[in-house]
Amino acid sequence: MFVLIAGGGRTAAQLAGMLVSQNHEVHVIESRREVLYRIHQELPTEVIYEGTAIDPNVLEAAGVRRAQVLVALLPSDAENLTLCFYARARYQVPRIIAGVNNPRSAWLFDRKFGVDVALNEVEILASLMEEEMSLGDMMTLVKLRRGRYSLVEEKIPEGAPAVGVTIKDLALPPNSVIAAIIRHGKILMPRGETRFEPGDEVLAIVDPEGAEELAGLFGNPKRALRPERA
Repeated sequence: MFVLIAGGGRTAAQLAGMLVSQNHEVHVIESRREVLYRIHQELPTEVIYEGTAIDPNVLEAAGVRRAQVLVALLPSDAENLTLCFYARARYQVPRIIAGVNNPRSAWLFDRKFGVDVALNEVEILASLMEEEMSLGDMMTLVKLRRGRYSLVEEKIPEGAPAVGVTIKDLALPPNSVIAAIIRHGKILMPRGETRFEPGDEVLAIVDPEGAEELAGLFGNPKRALRPERA
């Protein structure tokens, strides 16, 4: 995969280094002298293209015409949006990802400007905090289908509603699948007659609504109790 990254900041440099280590073709465009000095210490010289990312000549030299993914990580939201729009309208880059510097500008980063994915750190952190608080001890291992489905894990404690219940008799939420059960260090293939036991580590594929319901079935019921008011 050929990835063109506009900007050589810390995030961009780390991303470029990771992609290079995975044998992807990567080009990084950067114009700031102090940043160029740093990334020349971190990345192969042939990866780095000096110039302004919104300059058509620089984009052409960096290979925008054959880029499969463009990542816009410039320090200015206006430049990021300009680059995304131009890359989609002029070069039809198939996939465009943009970083959002100012959360108040996040509403602009959509398909109208050619942005397929907007990376808004404030929104991402808020979403993660909300998810962690709502799911209790359930852990999200990986996101599937652009974040709509997740592979989650939960260790069933004593007293959980699912303890002693078979899979076929458990009222699983829609759009959820029990993928595996780890019991005493061994993986069990889930069957209809499989009965949940305390200490089981359950792996499931669920959507956000299903994750909350599963957290209630497999979690500690005490965490749902509210303290009595004096």
